[in-house]
Amino acid sequence: MRLSDGEVIAIDGKTLRQSYDPTDDKAAIHMVSAWATTNRLVLGQRKVDTKSNEITAIPQLIKLLELEGCIVTIDAMGCQKQIAKQIIERNADYVLALKDNQGNLFADVQQIFAHAHSCNFADIEHSFDQTVKKGHGRVEIRRCWTMGQVKYLVDAEKWETFTSIYGATIVLA
Repeated sequence: MRLSDGEVIAIDGKTLRQSYDPTDDKAAIHMVSAWATTNRLVLGQRKVDTKSNEITAIPQLIKLLELEGCIVTIDAMGCQKQIAKQIIERNADYVLALKDNQGNLFADVQQIFAHAHSCNFADIEHSFDQTVKKGHGRVEIRRCWTMGQVKYLVDAEKWETFTSIYGATIVLA
């Protein structure tokens, strides 16, 4: 299989159903997988070591993958400086979810978006997109903003090629 430039590779962890064995007191099996979104194919998987977490398994999985020209997405568990650096070293780009596991950075991003929304993005370079989908008896409105305001973030220079921040809201109607 050949990956094309811009292919999105989603890395995520999952616990295998019914893998916990209470009779032997064996822990459930937790795996990290890399999913090629366009090709709809699992590119690789790595078992998370017992008494560990995804942060240790993700770098091992990244080493196995040919990522050049791809965009790697990872949830907040993988939002780590070393993981971002490793992705860049593999000649790929990254989109990492940010939660309060990166306390100061998370607070800074929240503050930047709060300011941008309060002035309705006046004089702030940004991109905006909105989608509206109907299904399951509801309307889902997704609003997404991207800004290159990283120069205002504390410690942004510690993140490999950190160029933009992204925020989204989902409204259910």
